[in-house]
Amino acid sequence: MTEPGGTMKGSQYEDPVQGIKQTVGRRGFLTGTIAAAGFGLVGARLAYLQGLDPDGLADAAKKKRTREQVIPALRGEILDINGNVLARSVQRYNITVDQSAVGPFKRYEEGSNKPVEVTATELVYELADILEMKDEDVKNALDGTLRYKVVKDNVTPAIYNKVQALGAPYIYGEILSERKYPNGQVAGSVVGRYSIVEEAVDGTSNQTRTANNSVGIERTMGEHLAGKDGLRVYEISADGIRIPIGDEQNTPAEDGKNIRLTINQDVQYFAQQVVKARADELKAEWGTAIVMDVRDGSILALADSSTMDPGSDKFEIADMNPRAISQVFEPGSTEKILTTAAVLDEGLVTPETVFDVPAELVIDQQTITDAFVHPAQKRTVTGIIADSMNTGTVMMGSKLTKEQRYNWLKKFGLGDFTGVELTGESQGLVSDWRDWDIRQQYTVLFGQGIAQTALQTAMIYQAIANKGVMLKPRIIDAVLDNQGTEEKRPVEEGTRIVSEETARKTLSIMEAVVYEGGAKGAQVEGYRVAGKTGTAENVGKNSSTYDGWTTSFVGVAPSEDPRFLVSVTIHRPQTTAAAVGLANTTEQFAEIMEKTLHTYNVPRSSTEPQLTPKFAEGHDETG
Repeated sequence: MTEPGGTMKGSQYEDPVQGIKQTVGRRGFLTGTIAAAGFGLVGARLAYLQGLDPDGLADAAKKKRTREQVIPALRGEILDINGNVLARSVQRYNITVDQSAVGPFKRYEEGSNKPVEVTATELVYELADILEMKDEDVKNALDGTLRYKVVKDNVTPAIYNKVQALGAPYIYGEILSERKYPNGQVAGSVVGRYSIVEEAVDGTSNQTRTANNSVGIERTMGEHLAGKDGLRVYEISADGIRIPIGDEQNTPAEDGKNIRLTINQDVQYFAQQVVKARADELKAEWGTAIVMDVRDGSILALADSSTMDPGSDKFEIADMNPRAISQVFEPGSTEKILTTAAVLDEGLVTPETVFDVPAELVIDQQTITDAFVHPAQKRTVTGIIADSMNTGTVMMGSKLTKEQRYNWLKKFGLGDFTGVELTGESQGLVSDWRDWDIRQQYTVLFGQGIAQTALQTAMIYQAIANKGVMLKPRIIDAVLDNQGTEEKRPVEEGTRIVSEETARKTLSIMEAVVYEGGAKGAQVEGYRVAGKTGTAENVGKNSSTYDGWTTSFVGVAPSEDPRFLVSVTIHRPQTTAAAVGLANTTEQFAEIMEKTLHTYNVPRSSTEPQLTPKFAEGHDETG
């Protein structure tokens, strides 16, 4: 008979515990000890890993379940001086689906920490309601095996947020930022266009680079307009569901700042219409107009006869930048005002100084002629400029040394950038005086043998009208942040070019051009006007002949206390040498100037011009 728990082995009873001990012996004890030690090491290792995490496994796990979502910043607006919108961004989304992943999913309902399952069918109904689509159309969009399929395009951020709140892990929002230009071609080349594109590198299709094809204000002020994207960081569970109680961080986007230009939308539109009509009438290659406040250098209009619509994909490359800053040409007789101011400021002449002007001038074996036939005459400086005589201009300009002539050109900013905050500006061309040939040393006095932009020419007149002080042209009035704080761009300190007395005398001579000379068409009823015509030959393609013309007029008003400057240029009108004088721009100047003066309610002139006689006492055009 055995005792409970015992066994019989032959005729001998064996205690189960004692038997095991006797059977295991020392070997069993060692095995048990090793096993226990092993479990201890595993436990210690787990404690070590979980507590100290020397290899960053916990961080790696967290990173694996962390998702980042960029919150795009909205690009700032471009405004005219009165707050009219010239460019704005509209943020939209394409709602897309990964069809291969469509199926039931879980999401956390508001106020609950437990996920609930949502079937694909339920999702279809929810999406259809939010997107205002038919159930069948949503179902068809979700059915299939495509990794990318648009469910609905161009939805608002509010709609996108509602779709995102559904929590479907296979429904996405593709961000679109559409730039709108509500005024089309009005100031199109000034505003420019915003374009970031992918380009192939080295002709390969699998290697690309990002290229900034923006122009105009869109590019020069791009850093301010762009803003700063935000970031949303959140955790998801193993099944791809966002954990509502997980660690979530939100860095809000900082929308771009708004840029307010000095451009006046109404003046800009009017100037564009006027210059286009004149260019079309003369079948010219192009025309351009500038309107500027001479007191602070603010540009109210940079108008072209043809320009781009920034919102259109079809435009000419030549229309992308304002021609007033991008195209250079020989200015012709508008340059005579620079020569006049220089000799007046050097004390070499006065408006009344008389020159014996021959029918044609021969100097250093070079023959200088005028645009009209005349006998030898006794002309005052005022009379020489009033009738735009090359002969008399060379005579008075020759009182300057060649180096002085060059220095005065440079002093007025020719051959250098004006610094206007736009793309595409040319600096023009003024060769060193030591490189001038025999004829060029004289032709530079009346605007040939040099090349400059319409804006560079306009700045000569701005300095004269601003009592002899040249300013940097302004196109940016202010930068405005999202809180409405205005960062006004200050008017930079100007540079005195000529004395105030010289500026006043030069203006008086310019008035004679309008009231006694060849620019009577530039008169504006009720206002005193001062200005100068310009006609220059165009260098041909082979650079050795002339094969066209550029005509222009630059003037200011009211000339007793100048407020505005208007410049109008027509390039290569279809005309003959005999009729080129009829291709002038004085009437277009008067139209634009009148519009500008009335827009700003400038008081009419209350005095009449005090003009110096054109001829020496006792003499007239007969000599």
